[in-house]
Amino acid sequence: MAYFEVPEIDYTRYSNRQLAAVPLVVLAVALLVLSGSFLAYGTPVPLGMDFAGGTELTVQTTTSEGQISAAFDEQPESVTGTGGSNQYIVQFSSTDSQALSDQAEANLDQDGDAEIVQSVSSTSASFGQQSQQTALMGLVVAFIGMSAIAFLLFRTFVPSIAIVISAFSDLMIPLAFMRLAGIPLSLGTVAGLLMLIGYSVDSDILLNNHILRRSGDFYESTHRAMRTGITMTVTSMAAMLVMGVAAFLLGIDLLASIGIILFVGLATDLLNTYMLNLSLLRWYKFEGIRS
Repeated sequence: MAYFEVPEIDYTRYSNRQLAAVPLVVLAVALLVLSGSFLAYGTPVPLGMDFAGGTELTVQTTTSEGQISAAFDEQPESVTGTGGSNQYIVQFSSTDSQALSDQAEANLDQDGDAEIVQSVSSTSASFGQQSQQTALMGLVVAFIGMSAIAFLLFRTFVPSIAIVISAFSDLMIPLAFMRLAGIPLSLGTVAGLLMLIGYSVDSDILLNNHILRRSGDFYESTHRAMRTGITMTVTSMAAMLVMGVAAFLLGIDLLASIGIILFVGLATDLLNTYMLNLSLLRWYKFEGIRS
């Protein structure tokens, strides 16, 4: 494997409190954003149609994107081009798909011989709530499973809890970013968050394993783990950024959202792994009581 030139940071210049302060402040801000959003809107992050319910129309029309909203009695939640010629996805909070289809047929301009309404998808509010509960349960089960694996691998409290705290932060900060960026929570973005749990555990276990189980002093082991871990993470960040930009240009909103969420989450993982997790491990190695 080719490695990035990772500088050997002089961690002795910084106390454990200084190292942990930055990621903990960022986590605190993220939790404030999510809490404020919950109090103001009833949900920590905006919910997509998968969870909130609604109707999605795919229309083929020569009517401009800016004028499509005026064709309906209800203001659409969003109007998005698909990348295809004169094709748009229009989302509504209403579940009256028949009325919305009729309004589209009556008020939108036809594009040649193509039918105006290409497809209709509707999700009831009750079904969306069930999907939301299922997705939340999946995240909780994945997080608990990850925590159990961490404790089974290291069987000591501090190294294991360091992994759990880092993974928790790796989830909360991208969720806060989703609120600020207006990215809705959907089944697709939940899949991206589940991937983040895996990425987080991978990098944290790599660091813990090098420091606790490999030969060499603390800082030598840290740099060795950073060479491998940062190479993997930065490569993944580049791939996610390319995917997100390409999907945005092609009008594939879901892939663009997943790409940017993973990019932000992986950047967060660098912060948490090599500052927060490392500070806890250093305290454990030099000051803590090991069993």
